[in-house]
Amino acid sequence: MLNPRTVVSRLWLPILLALSLALIVACGSAEDPTATTAPAAAPQATAAPQATAAPQATAAPQATAAPQATTAPQATAMAQPTAVPPTSTPMPAPTRAAPATHEPQGVMNYGVKETGVFEGHPRFMSSPRVQYSAVSFGESMVAIQQDLSPGPLLASEWDISPDGQFWTFKVRDDVEFHHKCGASGTESCGSLTIHDVLWNYKEWHEGSLNARAGIIGDFWVGNAGGSQTVIDDYTVELDTGEPWLQQRAFEFMRHLGGVSTTIVSMQQTRDKFEQAGGNWDDRYSEPGVATEEYEAAAKEASKDISATGPWQVDSHDSGRVWRFRAVENHWRQTPYFAEFNMWSIPEEATRIAGFQAGELDIMEMAFDSLDAVQAVEGTEIVAWPNAGQAGLNIYGQTYGVDKEGNPYEHLDCNNAWVSCNEDPTSEEWLNAVKVKKAMAIAIDRQAIVDNLLFGFGQPLYLRDWMGHEAKADPRWVHEYDPEMARQLLAEAGYGPDNKFTITLVPAIRGAPAEVEACQAVGGYWEEVGIDVDLQSIPYATIRPELITRTFQGATCHTVSQRLTPAIGASNYVAKSTFSYGTEHPWMEENITDLLAETNPVQVAEKERKVYGWFYDNVMAFALYAHDGIWPVGARLDPEWRPIDFSEVRSPSGFEYIKHRQ
Repeated sequence: MLNPRTVVSRLWLPILLALSLALIVACGSAEDPTATTAPAAAPQATAAPQATAAPQATAAPQATAAPQATTAPQATAMAQPTAVPPTSTPMPAPTRAAPATHEPQGVMNYGVKETGVFEGHPRFMSSPRVQYSAVSFGESMVAIQQDLSPGPLLASEWDISPDGQFWTFKVRDDVEFHHKCGASGTESCGSLTIHDVLWNYKEWHEGSLNARAGIIGDFWVGNAGGSQTVIDDYTVELDTGEPWLQQRAFEFMRHLGGVSTTIVSMQQTRDKFEQAGGNWDDRYSEPGVATEEYEAAAKEASKDISATGPWQVDSHDSGRVWRFRAVENHWRQTPYFAEFNMWSIPEEATRIAGFQAGELDIMEMAFDSLDAVQAVEGTEIVAWPNAGQAGLNIYGQTYGVDKEGNPYEHLDCNNAWVSCNEDPTSEEWLNAVKVKKAMAIAIDRQAIVDNLLFGFGQPLYLRDWMGHEAKADPRWVHEYDPEMARQLLAEAGYGPDNKFTITLVPAIRGAPAEVEACQAVGGYWEEVGIDVDLQSIPYATIRPELITRTFQGATCHTVSQRLTPAIGASNYVAKSTFSYGTEHPWMEENITDLLAETNPVQVAEKERKVYGWFYDNVMAFALYAHDGIWPVGARLDPEWRPIDFSEVRSPSGFEYIKHRQ
C-alpha cells in the first residue's frame, strides 16, 4: 500500500472553514486516449510562474503528508457568531483581463468516468453535466471564495436587505456570449444583460432537472409571492416574497457544484425559435408550459450552446468526448491551450493506460492507482483534504405529503427501514429506527478509509457537516459494532430466518472509491444478516427515480462541502426538486423554519436541532470525508488556482493553466 506521507500537496490553503484546494492538470495530444500504447517519456517538470491573470494565492506552507485518518473531530462547544451581519456590502468586481499577450496553443486532455449526454441549455442540463459544463463553457453569477463567501463573477455587485427578502443584483456590462447566433450559427449573440439572467433562471426552474429547480423558482421567478423589477439592462431588484438564508441562494448561483447554474444566451434560443416560424411572445401554450416548437428550438440550441465561459463548444460525441475551443480575448482569461477535450472513460484501467501513454493529461483516479501513475516520468501528485463527503441515503421514507399536498403514493412500509406509522414514538417507528441504526453501525468506516482511501480521508457520521465540525454535536457518532447491529435487527424482528433485502446503488459521479466503498457497505450489511441487491448503474440513469421519489433502497452519494449544513437540509423538504428519499412533517416544519432564518446565531442553533432529530431517528448517515488526489502529466504547469472554492472534487480553472516550461 502506498504511504500517503509520500504524496506532497502543492496548495494547502488556510481558510476559515478548513477548506483546502489544489488543482492539477496536464496537456497532451489530440489522439483518442482509449489507446493502450506504451508510456511516452516526458521531460522532468520545472517550476513555472503563476498565470498573471489568475487570482493570487495567499502564501501557505507546503504540506509534506496527507492527513492521517482519525475519528471525526469532537466539538466541545458550538461556535457562536457574536452578531447579525449588516446588510451586505457590494464586493469589488474582478477587473477585465488585459488583452491576451499569448496565443492559445496545444491540446489539453482530461479523462472522466462519465459526462452523460451533452446538453448545454438550462431546460435540459442535469448532474453531472452541470459540473462539467461549469469548468468548460459556463459561468454563473458568483464565485465562492476561500472563506466560502460569495465573490463576483457575472454579477459584479449585489445588496441584500437585513431580513433577506430584498436583493439587488448588477451584472457586468462587458461580457460577450459565444458567437453561435443567426442563420449561420456563427454570428454574435450580443452581450450579457440582466434580461438574459432572468430568462435563464426561468428556464432552469421550468426545466426541473436542476436539484434546486423548485427554489430557483421561488427566488428568481416569484413563486413565493415575490416580484422582479428591472432597473436597467444590467440591474434588477428582487422581492423574494419571504426571507432567505443567504447561503441557500448563493448555493445555486455559484460557479461550481452539482446545482450551479450556467448562464447562456437568450438570443440564441430566440433565433432558433423564430427561424422555425415561431413568435417569441407566443412561446407558452399556457403559463409555465412551453410549446413543443419552443422546446424543439431550445433543444437545438442545447447541442451547440452559446455561453460566456473561456471555452466554447466545438463538437461532442456523447459517451465518448466533449471538445472545446479557446475563446480568444475572453473578458476574464484567455486560455493558454487552444483545445480542451473531456473524455468519457468509465474503466479505470483504460484511463491509466491513456495517462501512461501521454494521451491523457489529468484524470479522475482511484487511490489504488497512485503507484501506476507515479511511475510515469514527470508526473506530480497533489492531495488536499475535504474534497468531498460520502453519505448513505435511505430512500422510501417519504412520510407526510408532497408539494401538491397529496400523500406520497410510493411509501411502502413493507420495507424494513420504513415505518407504517409516522409518529416517532410509535412501536413501528422505533423498529424502523433500530433497523437503520443497525445499518449505520454495521459499517467499519475506518477500514474503508485505510484500505480504499489509502488514508486520504477520515470517518464521517453525518453528511453536510464536513468542515463545520466546530459547531457539531459531539454525540453524533455511529461507532462500528456489528454485534450490536445484529441485536438491533433481532429486536426489530429480523434474523437469519427472516432477512430483508435492500437495493444499494453507488451514485457514480467521479468521486474516489465511490463504487468500491459502496460495495464494502454492501458486504458489511451482508455480514450482519441483511440481503443486499447491489447495482452499479450510471448516476444519470437512476436520478429521475430520485427526483420523482419512486426509488426504494439506498444510494452511496458523495457531495462537496456545504456553504453551511442548512444547505444539505434543504434536500429533505417537499419543494426540493431533488430528493434523498427522506421527508417527514417534523422535518418539513423545522427545516423550512431553518431556511428562512437570517440570524447566524439562530441558524447554528436550528441546524443542530434539525440534525439532532435527524441523527436520533437515523434518517440517513455519512461514511467518510475524502481528500482530493490528482495525477499531473509532464507537459503542463501545475501552478494555477481556481476561481471558485466551493467544489474541489473536480479540477477547475483550466483556462489559467500554462504550458510547463
